[in-house]
Amino acid sequence: MKVAIAGASGMVGKALTRYLKKGGHLVTALKRNENGGADNAFVDVTPEFLQKFDAVINLAGENIAGKRWSDKQKKLIVDSRVNTTSFLAKTLSQTIGSPAVFINASAVGIYGNRGDEELDEQSAHGSGFLAGTCKQWEDATKEAKRADLRVVLARLGVVLNKDGGALNKMLLPFQLGAGGVLGSGRQYMSWIASDDVISAFAFLLENNVEGPVNLTAPQPATNAEFTNTMAKVLHRPAILPAPAFGLKLLLGDMAQEMLLEGNRVLPTKLQNAGFKFDYANLEKAITHELNPALTDYVASTTK
Repeated sequence: MKVAIAGASGMVGKALTRYLKKGGHLVTALKRNENGGADNAFVDVTPEFLQKFDAVINLAGENIAGKRWSDKQKKLIVDSRVNTTSFLAKTLSQTIGSPAVFINASAVGIYGNRGDEELDEQSAHGSGFLAGTCKQWEDATKEAKRADLRVVLARLGVVLNKDGGALNKMLLPFQLGAGGVLGSGRQYMSWIASDDVISAFAFLLENNVEGPVNLTAPQPATNAEFTNTMAKVLHRPAILPAPAFGLKLLLGDMAQEMLLEGNRVLPTKLQNAGFKFDYANLEKAITHELNPALTDYVASTTK
């Protein structure tokens, strides 16, 4: 299969590129136009160019947790997603015959802060900056109107990868014995192991699934549960809670939506389509990422 990937240099993009190439697929990274907008987001990408591929995957977007959420940064977060998606969708609408599938990244942030309510792909959108961003992001794919083009909205949860993202940022505090519950600890975290998210993308390429698809493990965890599991895997105490007011003072709006709120998202459509998770258990997933040599032992003790 010939696959074009936008955002191939990101954490998920790099891992997915390696995985697909190892499987014998031909992968091309689409180059962002640094000065481009919705009309020229990628260099030299035309309908004729995209017709060379069997699939297009869009993972492009500014790092949501990279900087404090100023008005300027919020605009960059939105525009970097909506412009790239709109450009690819418009271009794909002018292709003929191929590609057969367009997978566009989104996030479970679309559901907003929902407490312990169980959510699947049929659940309503939530409110807040992240929910609004994801809604605009997904709406931009509607321009990809073409016969025989399957459009998938891959709603990613928190990807557990020691080399980037949330797990990477949590690692040092826990190793130093400074890990702890954030806020009340009752907020849910919808997570997915790095290997499973890559396998899920490969599954979506090859199986007839379309529309919103939650890429999350089937067992979401509260922040307290996640904290205790990290401490157990690393053999470190988790006794220094981070109070909500301190996080808000340090990170502003970002702290509220990304750390103190959450949602309990289930991968209903993915599982109904036949996808099997290798790391559905949180302890096994964290152990595999941080200490792969212990994965088999943890699997045997958590069945």
